[in-house]
Amino acid sequence: MPKNHVDPQNDIPEKHASIQPIDEKVTLVVTQAFGPGGHNLVGYSDVKFNNYPAVSLLVRTPDGREGIVHLSPIHGDKRKVGFIDIAPGTRCTLMCPVTKRPLDKLGPADDGSGAEYYALYLTPKLSKGHAVAVTDMWDHFHSRIVDDEAVISYWAQTHTP
Repeated sequence: MPKNHVDPQNDIPEKHASIQPIDEKVTLVVTQAFGPGGHNLVGYSDVKFNNYPAVSLLVRTPDGREGIVHLSPIHGDKRKVGFIDIAPGTRCTLMCPVTKRPLDKLGPADDGSGAEYYALYLTPKLSKGHAVAVTDMWDHFHSRIVDDEAVISYWAQTHTP
């Protein structure tokens, strides 16, 4: 097995078989995410997390190294596999693995870290009002899901059914 290999199927116990609430919280699973060229980056590879296809990105570090990282599509799940030998806090270029185009910039993170948000669109229309906002700082876990201009990931974290 490669040095940085992680088996996403066995890292944490299977908590659910569908998109059912866990511990009275809402579970959000990204089932499609489009890059700037309109390619769906969910299911780009055969990597899965809890049987859900991963979101795949091409990542380039400031020293020129690059590779594909596969992110869990379960919002709030920090698991990732692939090109992960990157120091925490490193600012990376996030790209579509199909076109190698950089993701579209949304704006700065609001936490003073200096991280910037980039768009993974939730629909093929590539609307910034319907996107997963991911940051360009490695291990900076502040992604947001925006739908119809509202930050629904915040609602999901604070709302109990």
